[in-house]
Amino acid sequence: MLRHAVGGMAALVGCDAMAVETGRAVAVVYPDLGEPFRQIFATIVQGIEDRLGGPVPGIAVGNNANPVQVADDLKRRDAQVLIGLGRGGMRIAAALAGEMAVMVGCVVSVQESEARSFPVHTLAPDPALMLARLKRLRPAARRAHLVYDPRVNAWLARLAREAARAEGLELLAQEAANPAEALRAYTQLLATADPLHDALWLPQDPTTVDDNVVLSLVLREGWNRNIAVFSSHLAHVKRGALFSLYPDNRELGRSLATAALRLVASPRAGGVLPLRQALAALNVRTAAHLGIDVGAVQSGFDMVYPSN
Repeated sequence: MLRHAVGGMAALVGCDAMAVETGRAVAVVYPDLGEPFRQIFATIVQGIEDRLGGPVPGIAVGNNANPVQVADDLKRRDAQVLIGLGRGGMRIAAALAGEMAVMVGCVVSVQESEARSFPVHTLAPDPALMLARLKRLRPAARRAHLVYDPRVNAWLARLAREAARAEGLELLAQEAANPAEALRAYTQLLATADPLHDALWLPQDPTTVDDNVVLSLVLREGWNRNIAVFSSHLAHVKRGALFSLYPDNRELGRSLATAALRLVASPRAGGVLPLRQALAALNVRTAAHLGIDVGAVQSGFDMVYPSN
């Protein structure tokens, strides 16, 4: 059934270069975790099945899963391409990269060295989407500040520079190798930022965005100085960041399925890719504090805080 579904998907894509043999099959491996993660992975798999037109083999793996046993299972299922979800799925995909076509999705952050052999679709929102949303909310913005660890987010900074130019913004990106350097950078830029023309972007970066010290400082000083703080973390909007983008999990699954078929038809090099299948969240209290006409912009968001 799945084989016919994959062949049908090639026709749906409508590109000869993406023709997939009938015997090709897609399988998904994801971590065996509790809620809410179990539902997140289930929704992504539903999106994959939507795009392929039928069920796909899904394997939940624990931390001690043996890649050899997983590989044997995939062979019995005639799987030709593996989508690994989350860190657990990425571990299995990395181990099997020499045996079959693999790709990874639904990881929060990844070093570029981890994505040399296969594509990794992260949960980091596309800078083009983030900065376009910033300009809609703050048309007067001229500069976007980004503090990042180059070991994790050099790829993101490169995309952000291109996206900033397209939006008529200047990206002021500062590297920070450890949390202390990041804290100093935030302290200095918050003290000197122009509230009308500067905005601060908090990326998904475990080195530079600490949810306690850094986040508390940035949100407090951003509020006090009327500086727009936006974030790649949905949870930060609830705490006071102006807006964030977060995954549309079903659409993410559909996109991963399409990418998997392309990978089978035409193997590609590795690389880190941003999230484009995104929904948007807005903190209306912060927006009003910054002088934004909430009524004019609220309809463009999928989630709003505070909820009442």
